Amino acid sequence: MRRRQPALPRHSLPRLWLMTDERMGNTLFDAIAQLPRRSGIVFRHYSLPKSERAVLLGRIQKAARRRGHIVTVGGLTHGRHRGAITAPVHSVREAIAAERLGARLAFVSPVFATQSHPGAKPLGRVRFGLLIRSCRLPVVALGGMTQRRARSLSVFGPYGWAAIDGLTP
Repeated sequence: MRRRQPALPRHSLPRLWLMTDERMGNTLFDAIAQLPRRSGIVFRHYSLPKSERAVLLGRIQKAARRRGHIVTVGGLTHGRHRGAITAPVHSVREAIAAERLGARLAFVSPVFATQSHPGAKPLGRVRFGLLIRSCRLPVVALGGMTQRRARSLSVFGPYGWAAIDGLTP
């Protein structure tokens, strides 16, 4: 049975998201340039010193504006706190918390094994499907995602998908 994710308002959030991190190096801006127009970017780069992080964020925002992308910032507009637009979700408990905090989109992960979190146990297709059935927020699949894997999850009706390596040239 196909599950339909809740509809978003007319000015909806993107269905495709690039998650950034330090591993991307010089491929970051190539990846942003290759995203389809009006995609989303979650800026993370947590290990950078605050001043370097601010400079890089500014460059990413400028590149994103040219392509009509939106940028959310880990810890500010992406996270586990009130006011976050997007929230990470790894369990039903976290999905409920994200809803209560007012998030508009849930990044459910890790669906598959991922280099971002080596050793983390992936949900797999079945557990992903069960988890998003109980989620009232639109769900973006994350973790080891590629376009092919995203298509394989379509039977569960996720709103979209996100990746680092799967969207990096």
